[in-house]
Amino acid sequence: MLSLAELAQVDTVLAPNQLRRIDRRRTVTLTVDPPAAMSLEEALDIVDDEIVPALRDRLPADAAIRVSGSADRLGEVVRSMGMNFAMALVVLFMLMAAMFRSLRDSAFVMATLPMAVLGGVAGLRVLDLAAGQTLDLLSMIGFIMLLGMVINNAILLVAQTREAQAQGASLDTALKQALEQRLRPILIAALTGVLGALPMAINPGPGAVIYRGLAAVSVGGVALSLLFTVVLVPALLRLATRRAAPAAVPSMHAAPLHPPAS
Repeated sequence: MLSLAELAQVDTVLAPNQLRRIDRRRTVTLTVDPPAAMSLEEALDIVDDEIVPALRDRLPADAAIRVSGSADRLGEVVRSMGMNFAMALVVLFMLMAAMFRSLRDSAFVMATLPMAVLGGVAGLRVLDLAAGQTLDLLSMIGFIMLLGMVINNAILLVAQTREAQAQGASLDTALKQALEQRLRPILIAALTGVLGALPMAINPGPGAVIYRGLAAVSVGGVALSLLFTVVLVPALLRLATRRAAPAAVPSMHAAPLHPPAS
């Protein structure tokens, strides 16, 4: 009988408890958890720019490195959110065109959306400076929800203006009537959206960070779009009317008093 020490040298070392293979190639998986204050996109940039090149220098020539997991899902989520955002814009424009029966009025209503998106970005940026909030999945969903929230104010203003014009009022009179009659519902809807989402954006309690980005997007987008809706939409309506006025002037032709002799 021989002891194991006479046949081999036994040492305790750190080694994986199992061997994983992908496509018959031995694989080692490294799981990286970024800090809570760092977004996934920033962590991926650091991995691609600093960690991956250092690993390639130390690995054999036939070795390969693949970043997967949340990195793959991030790209899929961004593409999916982009498609959903574009589809929401197309559907909204088609609905506006069917309701107003005018592509120009639909474009006037849709012109308020960039201001809403800018306000959502500003609200998310302010929250990031105050509490370290990054752009996550729920924040992306908040931008899509924002489109339906802020477009109602422009619809009320344009619809009331066209209704007054159909009754014989001039554009300036119709805009004045629309602002007088629809300003209160617009303010109520905007303040409801801002004040309703504000506690969720500033709540420091546990679990509040999940919906904090969505609330910041709603607060910033609704607040900024309110300012531009009551200013931008009347300005666009006046500008379009002034440009169409010269083209609408009929031409005058002189007609002979007596028909020519046969």
